Formats: sequence, C-alpha cells, structure tokens
Amino acid sequence: IMPAHSPFNGRLHNHEDCIENALQAASDICSRQGLRFTPIRKRVLELVWSSHEPVAAYQLLKTLRKEKKNAEAPTVYRALDFLQQHGMVHKIESLNAYVGCDHPGEAHVSQFLICTECKQISEQENDSVSQAIAREAQKSDFKVTGQVIEINGVCARCRR
Repeated sequence: IMPAHSPFNGRLHNHEDCIENALQAASDICSRQGLRFTPIRKRVLELVWSSHEPVAAYQLLKTLRKEKKNAEAPTVYRALDFLQQHGMVHKIESLNAYVGCDHPGEAHVSQFLICTECKQISEQENDSVSQAIAREAQKSDFKVTGQVIEINGVCARCRR
C-alpha cells in the first residue's frame, strides 16, 4: 500500500503500518485484559481500518460474505460491539458507521472532524471541549454518561 496524505494534516503515512499497528494494539489490549481476540473480531477490525473512511456494518458483512458465505449480521454486530466496548473502534452516530480508534486502550473523549466531500474522518482529542461540556452539565446537575461530537465540514484537500 502506498503512503497516503491525510486530508487533515497533509502528512504522509503508510496505511499498511497503521492497520498493522491497530491489530497489534488490539491484540495487546486483549492479552492484558484476558479477552479473546477471535479471528472474526480481528478481521472486522482489519476491515474497519482498511480505509480512514467510516464503514457501515452492512458493508463489513458484504465483504465478509465474499470470504465466508455463512457470515451473518449478528456476528458482525457482536464483533463491532466488542471492539467499541474495548476502545478499538468508534461509532460515528450521524453516519451509523465505524472508524478505527487512533488511541486504543486509552481512556479519552474524542471529537470527530468529518469531511462531507471525501468522507475522511479525523479523530481529535481536545480536553477543553470535554471540560466545557462537563462544567455546563454540572451547572444543570446533569450526569454525562457519554458524548459524541461530530463536526461536519470540508477538508483542505477537498477545498482545493
């Protein structure tokens, strides 16, 4: 796989390396936590990381059925639930799709920049955003149990 430019920072990266890094991180997380990194979980994670675009569960199922005719939707959803629960993928709620987590195994709250043209997503971690939400929630005596912040726009590459 050729190095690719990120639409958000213009830096080159070797996409094959980022897939391998994601799989290794997932394997390490599972080993540390005594979890099973089954072949289907590994393959689903690999497919999610196969591009930096969000991928829907039905797209994953379609690909898996080419490889294994008896692949079923519940299997894909269970794998995605596992990967999401253990911080290896994020669900992009507005697209009902998944992307790989840039910081697997680390507790963090992310914001997602979503290019509406090329569909690339950049995961951001801005603590001041999370802290501002926590302060506002506290003022309202509201307990935040989760947050998904998705910002739609057009990346620099698509604007050119």
